[in-house]
Amino acid sequence: MYDAIVVGARCGGSPTAMLLARMGYKVLVVDRAGFPSDTLSTHYIHQTGVACLERWGLAEAVAASGCPPLRQLTLDVGPFALVGEPTPAGAVADAYSVRRTVLDKLLVDAAAGAGAEVREHFAVSELVREGARVVSVRGRGTGGATVTERARIVIGADGRNSLVARAVDAPVYDAQPALTCAYYTYWSGVEMAGAELYPRPDRMIVAAPTNDGQVVTIAFWPHAAFPHVRADIEGHFLRALELAPELHARVRDATRTDRFRGTAQLPNFHRRPHGEGWALVGDAGYHKDPILALGISDAFRDAELLADAVDAGLSGRAELGAALAGYEARRNETAAPGYASTLDFARLQPPDAAMQQLLAALSSDQAQTDRFFGTVVGTVHPSAFFTPENLASIGVGASVGAAA
Repeated sequence: MYDAIVVGARCGGSPTAMLLARMGYKVLVVDRAGFPSDTLSTHYIHQTGVACLERWGLAEAVAASGCPPLRQLTLDVGPFALVGEPTPAGAVADAYSVRRTVLDKLLVDAAAGAGAEVREHFAVSELVREGARVVSVRGRGTGGATVTERARIVIGADGRNSLVARAVDAPVYDAQPALTCAYYTYWSGVEMAGAELYPRPDRMIVAAPTNDGQVVTIAFWPHAAFPHVRADIEGHFLRALELAPELHARVRDATRTDRFRGTAQLPNFHRRPHGEGWALVGDAGYHKDPILALGISDAFRDAELLADAVDAGLSGRAELGAALAGYEARRNETAAPGYASTLDFARLQPPDAAMQQLLAALSSDQAQTDRFFGTVVGTVHPSAFFTPENLASIGVGASVGAAA
């Protein structure tokens, strides 16, 4: 009998398992994959996510993984580019763009190091109920025999297509259909100081340094273009890079080091992340377009929120259902600005007149540029930036705030 079984051991699952194990709970975390292994990802951990790693004692391991710290952010809108450093998350000023073969292995090892039992290559096939309550998971490990394990709570951290979410029929709300499709690849020999974003009409190009001296480049197209793009991925990708001439020039002289990876399965939704005997975390409970690369940092945040709620419920400090409802409310509150910004960027439309006015004014104000970047990465709440007083200090009208 476990206190918690976590299904899925990547960015939502292993941190949740680790935190609960550190609290003294008996935790089992399972995953159909073995580690290290890769998965589709933007790789990026914003300052808010790195702050989680700092609290967990894992930031040094990420820094030592051959992945450079990133502070500089460039937003190139065509006629000009804003360059700055987003407002830190407390004392944390660095972001990282980490290969998932590195990051997920680090997180799995941290969960095991905290005392959680980790079973790799274990595929969950179903949840078992007693009445309305989930009490067990059933699945197969490498030996092939069916195994049933019981727990006080089963946590789904198994991604946007979560088996746990489907099994409990978790309600979906605040949903938007997929707006983009995306492909990415890696290059060596590209000079780059930080993350770079190039919004263009019906396109977005993103690039950042990652492990081992490589740079990951990601291109986004409208969702409906996916069959067309997939028919000639390399051609469409290189033509997208041409829309960012300065980046294209650097990549043209570089060496591509890996294949293209991509998908059109980029829905935007919230799921109710709790019920009788179960909870959801990470992409299983809340998924959005990766265009602003918020997924990993949000998964870390939600792991902390969920672990605290489960602890409150299992320890008897609070009724478990009420604690999990509080987790959902807090998740939605903190995710709301990033979700709204993500949908805005994912529509792949040029900035409207009000936003163009703001960006032009920011080009001569470094301090405010850094604060604006903070609203993009989650270190500054939009309500603190888009005030009439602050916009007036930048030299733009309050209508910009209303439009934003």
